[in-house]
Amino acid sequence: MAGKGESWLRSESAQGYALISPSFLYAVLLLAAPLVTILAYSFFQDGYLTVVHEFTLQNYIATWTDPIFRVILVRSLFVAGLVTLITVALAFPIAYYLSFGLAPNQKARWIFLITIPFWTSYLIRVFLWKVILGYNGVINSALESIGIIGPNGLIADPLQMLNSVGAIALTLAHAYAPFAILPIFVSLEKIDRSLLEAGQDLGESRWRTFLRVTLPLAMPGVVAATLIVFIPTVGDYVTPELIGGGKMPMVANLIQAQMLPLDNRPMGSAIAVSSLLVVAALSLVFLWLNRRFLKVGK
Repeated sequence: MAGKGESWLRSESAQGYALISPSFLYAVLLLAAPLVTILAYSFFQDGYLTVVHEFTLQNYIATWTDPIFRVILVRSLFVAGLVTLITVALAFPIAYYLSFGLAPNQKARWIFLITIPFWTSYLIRVFLWKVILGYNGVINSALESIGIIGPNGLIADPLQMLNSVGAIALTLAHAYAPFAILPIFVSLEKIDRSLLEAGQDLGESRWRTFLRVTLPLAMPGVVAATLIVFIPTVGDYVTPELIGGGKMPMVANLIQAQMLPLDNRPMGSAIAVSSLLVVAALSLVFLWLNRRFLKVGK
């Protein structure tokens, strides 16, 4: 038995387990453990300045019967869907140009330029958009300098762009644009160019070749970009707080209000778990519809 144990420790399987064990422990401690904790707290009761460790479903009942939660959840899903639509729609042409419009020796340079926004903090980029869209911000100042805004201009008062869904969506779309461009670019790079040439040789136009060959083969990247953008934007906290001015709260703001100011951790946990389940269900439905689309395309 000892010989078998020593031989297993020297095997490739053991070496593989040893290689992934640090990452696995990291994932368990920093990802799985907090989720399990939140899930457990959602079934506890809230007491005065404490948590009563007694099982209850009242937190979920109160969450789903609260009209405020439903309104904020719908708003969060709407904003996330709008941001995803804008981001992916703008990212695909950029990724297409990077893959098909540039020489191979120039692609790395452009990808490097796309990743430059990651050099600065996400919080700083949100503050920059607040400066750009503010009442006395860059856009209003530029319009005033050319006479569009003013007593004799087309618009009497500066534009009020902050504290709106459009401002939140614009800021989030800019923040998550690189996350959408890169997976689509990778999928486009994997497409065999001979397939496109074969389609054109058979008499297909460029547009029909794109619809029947390029787009279906690029769908894995589009799906990845959609999920990468949609899932985190649903739970974004900073942008609704700063760009929305606290007047357009989303789910993360509601969770923060329950966890900290109201000190109701079980209710905040129930809201978090409920939102997680809704987003997971929508993501699974999207993946199922995408598979149906690919089957029909074939």
